[in-house]
Amino acid sequence: MEEKRVKIIKEGGVAHLVIESPATLNALDNLLIEQLLDVVDSVEKDNEIVVLIISGSGKAFVAGADIKAMSKMDPNEAAQFGMKGATLFRKIEQLPQPVIAAINGYALGGGCELALACDIRIASSKAKMGQPEVTLGITPGFSATVRLPKVVGVAKAKELIYTGKVIGSQEALEIGLLNEVVEPEELLNRAREIAAAIAKNSPVAVRFSKEAINIGGSLSIDDAIRLENNYFSLSFAYSDQREGMEAFIEKREANFKIG
Repeated sequence: MEEKRVKIIKEGGVAHLVIESPATLNALDNLLIEQLLDVVDSVEKDNEIVVLIISGSGKAFVAGADIKAMSKMDPNEAAQFGMKGATLFRKIEQLPQPVIAAINGYALGGGCELALACDIRIASSKAKMGQPEVTLGITPGFSATVRLPKVVGVAKAKELIYTGKVIGSQEALEIGLLNEVVEPEELLNRAREIAAAIAKNSPVAVRFSKEAINIGGSLSIDDAIRLENNYFSLSFAYSDQREGMEAFIEKREANFKIG
C-alpha cells in the first residue's frame, strides 16, 4: 500500500493542503508529485473551496526534488520527471482558487518553484529560499526560469539561478519573492487570516480577477485591457454583483454564495 504523503483539511471555504514527508524534508519524487496532482485535481473540481493554503510538515516547506532519485536518471527519465513537476505547478498556478504558500522552512529548488506557482507567499522568519540546481550540475526543472524573472525581475532571477545562492526570508521579502514574513508560530494563523479575508469576498469576482491577472500577463496591454473588461462585464451576470452592491448601499455585510 502506498504511503499517503498529502493531507487536505477543509474548513468553510478554505482548504489546507499539507505535504507530509518530513523524513525527506518533503522532497519531491514521482510518488509525491502524483499524489499532489490527484489532490490539486480534486481542489479544482470542488466549488466549495474558495481559497487553498499549501504548507509542509516538519522543518521544510519543500526542500527540493529528491536528489537520490534524480542521480540515477538518464536524459529521457529526467525529461519525464521535469515535465511531471512542471505540469503539477502549472495546474496549481491555473487553479480557479487563489493559492497561499505558507513557507515554514526550506523552499529550495522544486520547493521554491512550488511557491512561485502560488498566488501569495508568506514565510517564517526562519525560511530559506533559492534555486541551487546549478550547484548539482543541472538547470531548474520545474519552471523557475519562467516564473522567477516575472516575480523578482530578470537581473535578480539570473543572479539567484546562476549563483545557486540560498537566501533568508528577509532578503526574499526585499526582492519581492515574498509578500510577508512572520514569526514561525504565527505562520499558519496568518495564512488563515489572509485566506479568510479572501474567502469573505465574491468567489466569482476573485476567480475572474485571478484569471484576468494570469492570462493578461501574457497579452499585449490593449488585449489585456479588453480581457479585463470582459470579466468586469461578465461579473454583472452573477448574483454576487447584486448582493455585493445591495449590501454596500444598505450598509451591511455582503453574504456571497459559495459553490
